[in-house]
Amino acid sequence: MLSFDSIPHAELLKSVTRRISDRYVLRLIKMWLLAPVEEVDRRGRKCRTTRNKDLGRGTPQGAPVSPLLSNLYMRRFILGWKLLGHEQRFQAKIVNYADDFVICCRRNADAAMDAMRTIMRKLKLTINEEKTHVCRAPDESFDFLGYTFGTCYSRRNGWRYITERPSKKKIQAICRRISELTNRRWCWRDVDEQVGQLNQIMVGWARYFCHGPITQPYRTVSEHACRRLRRWLRQKHKVQGRACSCYPNEYLHEKLGLVQLRLSDLNVPRANA
Repeated sequence: MLSFDSIPHAELLKSVTRRISDRYVLRLIKMWLLAPVEEVDRRGRKCRTTRNKDLGRGTPQGAPVSPLLSNLYMRRFILGWKLLGHEQRFQAKIVNYADDFVICCRRNADAAMDAMRTIMRKLKLTINEEKTHVCRAPDESFDFLGYTFGTCYSRRNGWRYITERPSKKKIQAICRRISELTNRRWCWRDVDEQVGQLNQIMVGWARYFCHGPITQPYRTVSEHACRRLRRWLRQKHKVQGRACSCYPNEYLHEKLGLVQLRLSDLNVPRANA
């Protein structure tokens, strides 16, 4: 995995000018690259930085154009990989999105890693060493674009198979988001507004994470949302005692309309059962 902050502006703009001739569009993209970035530090204070402009490298994190520019510059790496014969030599295919990529090869994984590092140095790109490693599938698993790819076992017959599933980090992240949304400081919200916010976040998450064995992840997120909404209702209405008796799951789903994550209710095509 490379870093958005390492993409050199000069080389990137050369790649852009090969495809865009309109000088006004080119000027707009350059301004986008050099624009100050507003960040929030650990104390919650906002500060503006001009790091990309000062260093002459990097694309702004979170900007709509950043994944497009990153994919465009990553094309240099993919073409170089093929032209240098690495794809055939290692029987390797590259799968990438923006600054994240996986090299799937049948043999000589360590040599493929060295070849990748050599090309990246020529492209003046920096590798994120914490997230870059060799994975021996199917004995080991790896995360890519929020999914964990590895071995699973069928509940029906116990057979082993390789598939993708929502990663633990992404399940924990959506649960943290739900916890933040149901914090006591939001007790001033209307119940319908609060449930609508929860539904929007949960359905959006589930529409992306709809591949592989998702029954258990969906259940984990749904149960967490029920617990947190129940607690929020108790704090909002100052209810004493056990909230389960006052706000059972049936009340949360049927009366308040809290979504229950099930693939059949999301209207998305199922690619993997």
